[in-house]
Amino acid sequence: MTQIYVSIGSNINREHNIRAGINELREHFGAVQLSPVYESISVGFEGDNFYNLAAGFSTDLSIDELNQTLSSIEDRHGRDRSGPRFSSRTLDIDLLLYDDIVNETDCVLPRPEIYKNAFVLKPLADIAGKTIDPIKGVDYSTMWKAFEKTCTQELWTISFEI
Repeated sequence: MTQIYVSIGSNINREHNIRAGINELREHFGAVQLSPVYESISVGFEGDNFYNLAAGFSTDLSIDELNQTLSSIEDRHGRDRSGPRFSSRTLDIDLLLYDDIVNETDCVLPRPEIYKNAFVLKPLADIAGKTIDPIKGVDYSTMWKAFEKTCTQELWTISFEI
């Protein structure tokens, strides 16, 4: 079994779509470890605030099979891929880590957003803090502490029962 970490986000009907996405991940993969849920402003476009979190689970699916499953979950919850890359989303589930695989083909791993966005790195550090990044060679808690000192992205924990 392979250890997986994904980021989950929504800024359209946020509570409903986040809960529905988590429920589907549990149906497909069983036990799912979840970070706290954070709210943040949209990045790259004007839009409603996002809810974001990270999830960890195990799977025996290949990277391609996993990405197809994640895309199917997004699609079932109204994901519209016809608009601009940076736009509002009903549900966004992105593969962040697939064990310690470094992949630079169609699915870049670790996902570059880990190093750029507080709403990805902080939730990941919450549930995989001691995991060593296969590119940077440091754990995600250490990466977050360094990132947090220079971070200009607003991010706050919300009360969210899952």
